[in-house]
Amino acid sequence: MAEVADVIVDALRDVYDPCCREKAISVVDMGLVRAVAVDGDDARVELVLTSGWCPFVVDLLTSIKRRVEGLPEVGDASVEVVWDEAWSSDRLSADARRKLRFLPEPRAVEDRDRYVAAHRTGGGG
Repeated sequence: MAEVADVIVDALRDVYDPCCREKAISVVDMGLVRAVAVDGDDARVELVLTSGWCPFVVDLLTSIKRRVEGLPEVGDASVEVVWDEAWSSDRLSADARRKLRFLPEPRAVEDRDRYVAAHRTGGGG
């Protein structure tokens, strides 16, 4: 049932973690989808969260379940958070990594000290 699993992953490309919605980064591009399994018309989606303290987890689980169950290939869906694997930025897609980059590429900064001084905000120093 790899084909249905692929359909599910593609459908999840328009489901966003509330923290990344404004940057249009899907749960797939964030690397939150660990696995998708299909058995008949039942689907199971496993998620890895960026933080165990995610305040949006209930909304995220509900959005993913609704999206998957809305597919004609799926009858019932379960969405579970797995705790045996930690999320890391290595899970980000290239597009998500590009959208989340706050600093320029290091080679683009000729004088690091001048760059830091120009972008320093409040606080110490």
